Amino acid sequence: MTVISIPVPAAGPAAWRRRLAQFGPTGLLGLAVLSCWILAALFGPALLARSGAQGGGDVFAPISAQHWLGTDYLGRDMLARVIEGARYTVGVALAATLLASGTGTLLALLAAASGRWIDGGLSRLLDTLTAIPSKMFALLLVAGFGSSVPVLILTAAVIYIPGAYRIGRSLAVNINAMDYVTVARTRGEGTWYVMRREILPNILGPMLADLGLRFVYVVLLLASLSFLGLGVQPPMADWGSLVRENIGALADGGASVLAPAAAIASLTIAVNLVIDNLPGRKARERGAR
Repeated sequence: MTVISIPVPAAGPAAWRRRLAQFGPTGLLGLAVLSCWILAALFGPALLARSGAQGGGDVFAPISAQHWLGTDYLGRDMLARVIEGARYTVGVALAATLLASGTGTLLALLAAASGRWIDGGLSRLLDTLTAIPSKMFALLLVAGFGSSVPVLILTAAVIYIPGAYRIGRSLAVNINAMDYVTVARTRGEGTWYVMRREILPNILGPMLADLGLRFVYVVLLLASLSFLGLGVQPPMADWGSLVRENIGALADGGASVLAPAAAIASLTIAVNLVIDNLPGRKARERGAR
């Protein structure tokens, strides 16, 4: 059998512009906001004129030319605090989401490509985790092992692995029944090859969309834990802990409590806008109809 190799053109600037044009206005808006928060998490603290740990100003000062987002309950600049908090909100949530989606997808591929016993055992085990309320499970783990950053990442990942597994398995089982997978098994390909080369490429698009949704869930879970005082601990601070620290300014509508809340909302909305406008989604929906 002769194998014909078709060269794949490199993705140049024109190709990237075409891909970005497929997002649409709302998708580009979400992509811009998401990119800003990622850049703030990566480079923002190094570019700040003052550290968020420096206090000494007026407590709960309003927005001004000196403090663009006011000050917090210790007189610290809220703009610096929000930018520094992006490292933990975006970083911890992204690490937990990648761990949860990656592990869930791998287990889903294994369950679909292996025998009935492995599929049944994995499904029953993860169904047990699904039966436990997520916030209660998170509170138990954090109370037992502490609220360090690694524990928070592992806790959020364990909570959302079953959801990623269920989505991945439902897709992988359908792909596993296709004729080309049967042909691959007939010619002697092993389970790992079928998982990696036959099933995974055909479920990658929906799993990337699910990864975005799971990122939103993780952000909200971590923010709720921080609001309860069980998330990132001082001197570190994420957006949820910033809301908790400055809750005293809520009655006056202070920027110190509204700014981190608005940051959480903008991040989650931006991710949803990107997911809703992923390239090729509208074409797939028209094809499904």
